[in-house]
Amino acid sequence: MALKMADFKTDVHNDWCPGCGDFGIVNAIQMALAEMGVQRDKTVMFSGVGCSGKTSHFINTYGIHTLHGRVLTFAQSAKIANPEMTVVAVGGDGDGLGIGAGHFVAAGRRNVNMTYIIFDNGVYGLTKGQASPTLKLGEKTKSLPSPNTNYNVNPIGLAVASGFTFVARGYSYDVRHLKDLIIQAVNHKGLSFLDVLQPCPTYNDLNTRDWYAGVDLVDEAQKRHSRIYKLEEQGYDPVVHYNEEAEVNERLAQALIKSLEWGNKIPIGVFYKNETISPYTDRLKDKIPNYLENPPAKQNISKNGFSDADISQILDSLEV
Repeated sequence: MALKMADFKTDVHNDWCPGCGDFGIVNAIQMALAEMGVQRDKTVMFSGVGCSGKTSHFINTYGIHTLHGRVLTFAQSAKIANPEMTVVAVGGDGDGLGIGAGHFVAAGRRNVNMTYIIFDNGVYGLTKGQASPTLKLGEKTKSLPSPNTNYNVNPIGLAVASGFTFVARGYSYDVRHLKDLIIQAVNHKGLSFLDVLQPCPTYNDLNTRDWYAGVDLVDEAQKRHSRIYKLEEQGYDPVVHYNEEAEVNERLAQALIKSLEWGNKIPIGVFYKNETISPYTDRLKDKIPNYLENPPAKQNISKNGFSDADISQILDSLEV
């Protein structure tokens, strides 16, 4: 029987603020998983700390609510332990790019076959609106006593530079487009990153829904136009077709340049996609030939009080 979006909803009460972009992101995740027809018993949602941390409670799959800034470590471990699982990790911009920034960069080097989604609103919403790593230098939201004194992190640029092999940006109020991006991210063979712009109606009075919609912007014909535009509608090609240094560098450079666009023109869509780099689990298979047939999750934890895990292949690989 085909699953529906409703099958991925839970009965857990959602207490996010009215108008929060998180609602659109959760709806897009539920729509994407249903359209993909994933098995709920082979899908796990990891979340960090913050408003977005509640996401694992709202998606009807296995869910793990983890520690602040550590969601990627938990999620990668689950995928490595059981490669059959569809693994999606979510967290806020403060969670993933503040305390979790080191893990973010390290994850890019591994290229574990999973998806990481950041809910990006420029503030720490759960702890009363402090400036997050993505808030621009000199900007002052209503929750700040003075303008932000730190330069901002560029999530797309950092992901590309760190080695993520699928890098995209969505917008929480364009749910169907976001759903399509999530499907692409989950289907990607490697580590996917999706930065989702979302208004925080309680603490961020700068990057509001009206601001993204461009209510203050008019063209020469005096017509309103949105700040948001889609890369794919501009003929942008993010795909690395051949693992050659010149092409890879060209795609990386164009992704970095596009990631710097902000203000009156903000691109969403896929910035970079490279499936010519092997996922981490494939590299493990090169070291441990029976890894996929006998991953850690399928091994007995103990037998008669002693570990029954077979690590002989690992030991053999360490011989000098």
